[in-house]
Amino acid sequence: MYDRTIKNDMQSKLFQGRALILYGARQTGKTTLAKQILGEVTGRTQYMNCDEPDVRLALEGRSSSELRAWVGDARFLVIDEAQRVENIGLTLKLMVDEIPDLQVLATGSSSFTLANRIQEPLTGRKYVFHLHPLSTRELLQKDGKIETCRLLRRRMVFGQYPDVAQAGEKDAADILRELTGSYLYQDVLMWKDIRKPDLLDRLLRALALQVGNEVSFNELAQTLGVDKGTVSTYLDVLEQAFVVFRLNSFSRNLRTELRKSRKVYFWDNGIRNALLNNLNPLELRSDVGALWENFLVVERLKRQQNDRHHFQPYFWRTHQQQEIDYLEDENGKLLAAEFKWKTGQKSRAPKPFTEAYPSAEFLRVDPDNWLEFAG
Repeated sequence: MYDRTIKNDMQSKLFQGRALILYGARQTGKTTLAKQILGEVTGRTQYMNCDEPDVRLALEGRSSSELRAWVGDARFLVIDEAQRVENIGLTLKLMVDEIPDLQVLATGSSSFTLANRIQEPLTGRKYVFHLHPLSTRELLQKDGKIETCRLLRRRMVFGQYPDVAQAGEKDAADILRELTGSYLYQDVLMWKDIRKPDLLDRLLRALALQVGNEVSFNELAQTLGVDKGTVSTYLDVLEQAFVVFRLNSFSRNLRTELRKSRKVYFWDNGIRNALLNNLNPLELRSDVGALWENFLVVERLKRQQNDRHHFQPYFWRTHQQQEIDYLEDENGKLLAAEFKWKTGQKSRAPKPFTEAYPSAEFLRVDPDNWLEFAG
């Protein structure tokens, strides 16, 4: 069992007159976390699994009186897989407004449906949290520094989904293959504009091969034999389902800086590798640099999000191909990071960057110091 970093933050927001909304991909541990929080609340509690048809029926289209009768004297209610309830946002609004002594925690594995249904009804009535696969800090707290560093190579290949992190390599491979089958995309495939599962799979494989490189929607569209708008739509949904995310290019000053470029990363290395059917160890791979970059970007984002930092992540590149792998803007303060798998060397930021942004901090991140950046 791993302690999740956001747990304490979530508990600090309990009983403040707002619903707690917990988003995350399937199998990241949302139900486990919700039940942990539920188990530590005093008084009567209630858990509702919206995969159950009768539970969905109990929550759909109900008046505040009916909802109050259903929850009774419970003071804490977990609504798991809430996106399966029609008009869940209105139901949650009624609970927050009309049952003020009740604390609601709703989980959802597909933010594109849950967010669309709660955004307007729950304005000013919610705290939102995101649960990703295990973070480096969470692994550090359980395994310690020596073991976390020892397992770095494995986690660059197999990723950090909770079940995967605790399994042997054969079982981990089986879990990843199941996840990258239809299970991971169940919610995506239910989305009204996603009608071609084969296209979704081919798009993901194409993105997996381009980790660390700029992604062109036009080139993807030509490769997949579809129009640019379809690629954009499918990518938006994959982002909202917590499978991938994009970084945009950073530009403030230079005419030579790229302004409208993007990279796409996977929230988990294991998912990316399983899509390519390549779970070979690092010494047998030609994509170690891409794996290292994807791993570090993701772990940095988890760290910053879990700590509730207000920041914007980017990459930086010029038309002359001078580049910085990762750039973080937090309240105007810039942190630039260059990722290198080889140790024992030094790096400098490109001269045009240092001249344009002289106050920016620059880091070379390699296996000798990665914990300082990611943990």
